[in-house]
Amino acid sequence: MVKQRTLKSITRAVGVGIHSGQKVELTLRPAPADTGIVFRRVDLCPPVDIPVSVTSVSDTRMATTISPGGDPGAPKVQTIEHLLSACAGLGLDNLYVDINADEVPVLDGSAASFVFLLQSAGIAMQDAPKRFLKVKKPVEVRHGEGKKLMWARLEPHHGYTLSFEIEFDNPAVAATGSQYVFDMGSGTYKKDIARARTFGMTADIDLMRSRGLTLGGSMDNAIVVDDYKVLNAGGLRYDDEFVKHKILDAIGDMQVAGMPLLAAYTSFKGGHALNNKLLRALLADEDAYEIVYFKDVQEAPKGFAELAPAW
Repeated sequence: MVKQRTLKSITRAVGVGIHSGQKVELTLRPAPADTGIVFRRVDLCPPVDIPVSVTSVSDTRMATTISPGGDPGAPKVQTIEHLLSACAGLGLDNLYVDINADEVPVLDGSAASFVFLLQSAGIAMQDAPKRFLKVKKPVEVRHGEGKKLMWARLEPHHGYTLSFEIEFDNPAVAATGSQYVFDMGSGTYKKDIARARTFGMTADIDLMRSRGLTLGGSMDNAIVVDDYKVLNAGGLRYDDEFVKHKILDAIGDMQVAGMPLLAAYTSFKGGHALNNKLLRALLADEDAYEIVYFKDVQEAPKGFAELAPAW
């Protein structure tokens, strides 16, 4: 059967939160089968556990934030999407994440550092069937109209693909690739997606900092763009790094479902809020999905039974 996965050992990281600017310590620990991914605020007394789920998402402005029961007034952990994206890329199902602040460290602004941490700890197969969320009929959500229209859609597919299109009124971004399609069964997540960094425009960054946001952001952990060019000395890691980072985010946002999808995801100018809205719309319609297992690995989509597809 296609089995669940966790870590073989404990691994740790220290960094800063991109919005808070706070120093954060993160410890990633193995978890039993059927645990899911659980964040634990160990800086609180008593510690507060926050299991990752669609309904635990309490804020989607600038990042994906979770709190117990989705209560915005409860203890939270924000900016979880890059770590969750790395977990999805490695097929990890069960993990304890001990954290001593309210924001996951941004590290280099991509998922690559998290992939390195997780693979350094080792991936262990567990004696339990891996669950998949299979989309049975199309589900779509939209927001805005005209030039402000954005949308996201899930359709039935024997596998998991993500297609994204961006549209920014900025020459530096427009000069790069605006569309990309990625197949999660390809085994190339680490090479093709994980290194894509978060990005921001100088005008937006100044505004956000005046509001107490992106206090930990720098050219060490983000792509910074002015009205005409990328300001980072090393340039871009991919020719189409901007749209690839949107796919990286979408992979992490969709992972809050608690299991990988079997679906074709498509988005036009979407983001964290629309991704969560899409998952909630899917789960609100019992005819739109089912939870499936693969007792025979030959029946699983190509690439889904391998130990570490991110390699």
